[in-house]
Amino acid sequence: MNQDSNFNQLFVPPSQRDRYQGMLNAPIILVEYGNYQCLQSREMHQLIQAIVQDFNSGLTEKNSICVVFRHFIEHSIYPQAQKAAEAAEAAGAQGQFWQMHEMLLNHQEALGNGYLVEYANDLGLDIYKFLQDISKQVHVDRINQDIESGRQSGVVTAPALFINGIRYRARWNMEQLMPAIIAASNEVL
Repeated sequence: MNQDSNFNQLFVPPSQRDRYQGMLNAPIILVEYGNYQCLQSREMHQLIQAIVQDFNSGLTEKNSICVVFRHFIEHSIYPQAQKAAEAAEAAGAQGQFWQMHEMLLNHQEALGNGYLVEYANDLGLDIYKFLQDISKQVHVDRINQDIESGRQSGVVTAPALFINGIRYRARWNMEQLMPAIIAASNEVL
């Protein structure tokens, strides 16, 4: 396998195993690799949420955009990101992934174990099951699969974004990201 040619393409396509909002057959699929301790991951997520809102409130069809989130953790730089990812997945096992996802990104400065339990409690999760999932590391394989799929696609640091399977490398602002997404959607239509 020629590694160089794959570094701008998403190696593992989005599927039902992913955490996603929208429909997997949408004309625009954004795959974001990030972690809960990285400030840029929060900024990217907020930018993408604003774009999704724009798309869904505009003239386009409601299901024209799908957002996939995959974990990408650099343990040496972000020591609390792994536990936070496990907390998000434990919440996901109880149907609350995106609620926990938002909470973790909005409280990046408070990702210690006590805070994670507090967030789970705020979401009304079964705390016993939540803690059991984390202590038994039930979701570590899923997180590691996300990280590996990122590496296979050339991701070396979070955040990273793929638009319809192609790596987005320009600036993280509305003025540049929105036209890139619109261009990708026009290629599909």
